[in-house]
Amino acid sequence: MLREETIMYEKEIGQLQSMIDASSNIVFFGGAGVSTESNIPDFRSADGIYHQAYKYSPEQVVSHSFFMEHTDTFFEFYKEKMMILDAKPNPAHLKLAELEEAGKLSAVVTQNIDGLHQAAGSKSVYELHGSIIRNYCMDCHTFYDAEYVKNGPGVPRCEKCGGLVKPDVVLYEEGLDSQVIQGAIRAITDADMLIIGGTSLVVYPAAGFIDYFRGKYLAVINKSETGRTVRADLSISAPIGQIMSRIEVKK
Repeated sequence: MLREETIMYEKEIGQLQSMIDASSNIVFFGGAGVSTESNIPDFRSADGIYHQAYKYSPEQVVSHSFFMEHTDTFFEFYKEKMMILDAKPNPAHLKLAELEEAGKLSAVVTQNIDGLHQAAGSKSVYELHGSIIRNYCMDCHTFYDAEYVKNGPGVPRCEKCGGLVKPDVVLYEEGLDSQVIQGAIRAITDADMLIIGGTSLVVYPAAGFIDYFRGKYLAVINKSETGRTVRADLSISAPIGQIMSRIEVKK
């Protein structure tokens, strides 16, 4: 039985299907709302991490200066609230991977750090804010996986040199990776369709990347209003997994 939400959006889903069918170079730009259906909490919703009570605000904790000065507290928060390693890809992740496999979608540009797009099978993924899956010693650059950080006691240290192991995520006060930026902008610029999903479009510079889109179709799928005005050809205010699960992939 179809959920009431998707029944309400039959017309919009039909429009989205037609746009996807008519496109051959789709790019998806997504945020935290893509992963909430995988039970990963977002930051800015009413019950998100930013609205929970902590001694320090999340903005403080996930900053570079806090990481360096209060490393113990950083990892307590990071391990508990940001490393959800048992999360599984949801219908949105899976459908995007299916669209890529069919040659319809050329890239995923994500603000998420959970690695679920790759877990679903997506190969061309630009992770603007890095990934919890990758961790490196700050001294000798030895790689460590997420389990090493999550399951180890206290602050993770390098087994080779004893250096501090830092997650490969972009903290506040840090810049985005230039190669990732260039790849994401190039993909969006070349796309004939851009689907924006699960993002409030309030985090910059990432949110500004959509301004490079010059293609034919722009669709927005987000539960709430976006933080900036977007001249979309189609807007659907619903959970993205419920909408994308109804899309048929045609090669």
